[in-house]
Amino acid sequence: MRTFVRIVEAGSLSAAAKQMGTTQATVSRRLQSLETLLGVKLIMRTTHAMKLTDDGERGYQHAKNIIDAWLALEDGLNVTEDEPVGTLRVRAPHAFGQQQLLEPLLQFLSRYPQLSVEWMLNDKTVDFLSDNIDCAIRVGAEVDPATVSVLLAEVPRSMVASPVLLEQYGEISHPEQLSVLPWIAVNTFFQHSVSLLHQARNEPVTLTISPRLSTDSIYVARNAALAGLGVTIVSSWMVEEDIANGRLVMLLPEWRAASLPVHLVYPWARYYPTRLRKFLALMKDVMPQLTGMKRVEPI
Repeated sequence: MRTFVRIVEAGSLSAAAKQMGTTQATVSRRLQSLETLLGVKLIMRTTHAMKLTDDGERGYQHAKNIIDAWLALEDGLNVTEDEPVGTLRVRAPHAFGQQQLLEPLLQFLSRYPQLSVEWMLNDKTVDFLSDNIDCAIRVGAEVDPATVSVLLAEVPRSMVASPVLLEQYGEISHPEQLSVLPWIAVNTFFQHSVSLLHQARNEPVTLTISPRLSTDSIYVARNAALAGLGVTIVSSWMVEEDIANGRLVMLLPEWRAASLPVHLVYPWARYYPTRLRKFLALMKDVMPQLTGMKRVEPI
């Protein structure tokens, strides 16, 4: 039944086989076994297309319910005193995953010795089915209504440049002056323009910029700024120490780029295993307490 559900959701036997790490022949054999067991044809296949039969449509919904019920039973029988077991597959952004969240993750694993975690660092859009992951931590991404998105905290950002660079351009006292400076764009969040908001007057401004360097890594952006290449806007926690030690200067601190929301995202399901529920509880507790993070006040 799990193979049948994966075939339907993946769209083909070959795609299902790839996602499940097996062969197309094995997937086909499992499908035939299920059809023989049930005495009905579930999927009509031609050379170029695949379509569920009416029995297949009903069978798909029932199979999902049975699988969820089985997972609940399996989880309940294997959990001692609500101890999570099995493997949790998580995708996290590179910066968070390498630095901010590593210590909480290690403590989480220490607390639950029967649990394993696959910790995959990737900033790309999540496809839970093809990527075979249970949940993802997303920074600054739009909420997908097809998933469950839990807002954990916000990441304040700082606009910074090296003292050496600023010596070349003189004092920056107005946002309009920023356009003439060389920039390092973090293209996940900004590329050819930046939007700022005056913290006291609530006055917005959008400026056109010309990046010398464009990157999807805030580590690269921060290091390039330290080298004097240009101005950038990165997570405040990453450059807090650089600013305190004078390696970077915060430009126009009264003008700030919007903080980025941090969500824990996972697909809708009728049943969520203990390992996912425990990880969600951990993230809700830990994320607002991380260095440089901003707690989200309930509305």
